[in-house]
Amino acid sequence: MQDPPTAIKRQVCEWAGVAHDRELSKALQKLRTQFDRWERAEISAADLNDLIHRFHDGESREIWKKYATNHPEPALGLAVATTIIRREELPPSLAQYLARVIELYEGNSGA
Repeated sequence: MQDPPTAIKRQVCEWAGVAHDRELSKALQKLRTQFDRWERAEISAADLNDLIHRFHDGESREIWKKYATNHPEPALGLAVATTIIRREELPPSLAQYLARVIELYEGNSGA
């Protein structure tokens, strides 16, 4: 991708932050179910601690790495293609800027 205007760069960063937050929130909901299991004494505190540690070193880290880049356009395009963010939510200029990236991911996912 060629270097976008400053306003688009800001929007990319802003919306990549939104996508990161949504994706992390979704992942945390899965971890939350483990807290519920712990409260019902279905798993021990040590088990829960291990699950938290694996979450931090695994899924949480992968989500962070996806968005912690100087070029978050691919991650943002994937977030739109996988409906973490709806295309209609994006400012029209940003949706247009990301159109090819989004279409690439939609084509690869069969969406």
